Amino acid sequence: MSVNAASLPEAETSRSAAAEWSHLLPAQGGPWRLDFERLSAAESRRWHAVLAQSTDGGLALLTDRSPDPMLHEALESRFAAAVRWVPCAAADVDAWLGAGEAGFRALDSLGPGFDGVGADAPAHELSVLGLAEQASPIVKLLDSTLYDALQDAASDIHFECEARGLAIRYRIDGVLQPVRQIEGLAVAEQLVSRLKVMAELDIGERRVPQDGRFKLSLQGRDIDFRLSVMPSVFGEDAVVRVLDRAQIERSHGALTLDAIGFDAATRNGVRALARHPHGMLLVTGPTGSGKTTTLYAAISEVNTGHDKIITIEDPVEYQLRGVVQIPVNEKKGLTFARGLRSILRHDPDRVMVGEIRDPETAQIAVQAALTGHLVFSTVHANNVFDVIGRFTHMGLDLYSVVSALNAILAQRLVRINCAACSAPLSPGRERLMALGLLGRVARFAESPGCAQCRGTGYRGRRAVAELLLLDDELRDAIVARAPMVRIKEMAAERGFRSLRVAVLDVVCRGESTFAELDRVTLAD
Repeated sequence: MSVNAASLPEAETSRSAAAEWSHLLPAQGGPWRLDFERLSAAESRRWHAVLAQSTDGGLALLTDRSPDPMLHEALESRFAAAVRWVPCAAADVDAWLGAGEAGFRALDSLGPGFDGVGADAPAHELSVLGLAEQASPIVKLLDSTLYDALQDAASDIHFECEARGLAIRYRIDGVLQPVRQIEGLAVAEQLVSRLKVMAELDIGERRVPQDGRFKLSLQGRDIDFRLSVMPSVFGEDAVVRVLDRAQIERSHGALTLDAIGFDAATRNGVRALARHPHGMLLVTGPTGSGKTTTLYAAISEVNTGHDKIITIEDPVEYQLRGVVQIPVNEKKGLTFARGLRSILRHDPDRVMVGEIRDPETAQIAVQAALTGHLVFSTVHANNVFDVIGRFTHMGLDLYSVVSALNAILAQRLVRINCAACSAPLSPGRERLMALGLLGRVARFAESPGCAQCRGTGYRGRRAVAELLLLDDELRDAIVARAPMVRIKEMAAERGFRSLRVAVLDVVCRGESTFAELDRVTLAD
């Protein structure tokens, strides 16, 4: 795959980089192109360098790193030609890598008439760095798709069967982005069958949903994938959830509450709750909103080695030193409820339950919180006030639930403006009035999109949350089944701030946009 550097949009190449191109590369060499065939996208990423080739065969290596004689010699030996070393800004190299990889995906090798064969699947080893020649086209397609998703830091990969073929989309920063459309339903059927084989599912069963998991090795690190297959009108749809522990470590470093992005009040509140001797802290939000990461951060901060901390998770996403972590294994009978019973016999001080999803687990967790343990857990609900209803619908005694609860945290992940293309914004008076911001000192911003953010205008996310601290008066009101309006009024009197207010503060600091505010929260 070659990309003509001169044809890249201006947003993808800075003026400084353009000047370096014209100054350092010989004009008589003809048009220069970024060449991802002779130096693969994987190698380019590893060395943070891009190979450029002119029409007369001249070669140049664009990189922000200092000249490496050994690498230089190895490249010249491989290509049997001289390679010019061209210094560039790191941001420009990133932009060229992103532009090149967008077109380098192995999916491009599948034309409209592609007829793949799903035979002879190799071992579960991502081979994109050097795809085995004997591997079938379907294996190559799937391997390269998984690899590209990892490079793009995608959290989910969606394989969707349509009337004419297969659509592949990645969820990046919480939003689905189309990757490629492939003609032919045969490709979709064989690709889903390949996924089923890897996850040890029944490839003959196509009428009911199936769930499984598999693990791949890439560059010496293991990456977990969770697979969900569901029948649809045109075949079977598959969603692969990516659980890259190395990515979590890179994103959060030491994994503290400071690194997650909460405002000071929420951060200090969660930090204090994590030090309580007993009770329950619940974190709620949709799938992929960072609930488990928040609990990991809270546990990490109180993990001094003086307390026994045990977790049960599905799966264990991040390994914590000094913490006993148990993975759920439903095939072997190890469920959350059964594991939690065993945990309580191991004399723990703090317990983390990955998710409360059934009445039995909920009942054991509440009893543990009432008998001297501090319990951390997650539950699916839209906001902090809906959590009580979830436990009520599970058939639990309301008095026991509110007695056990110390606090409920509802959180979301908000996309942050791309720093490379962010620009000041002056919203209209009507919008400011509608949001109650008229007269408020604020700095609004918006990003049009560039190569570094792949044209989305956003790069990265941060957590925002609403935290409800329960005191005796609030507990009495909930047990007495006071109207929800009254409970919300009491919470507001105690300093409670809704998710929408939390996101609005981020927007007013110029870190995100009004569009993101409406995407993540609803108007009160």
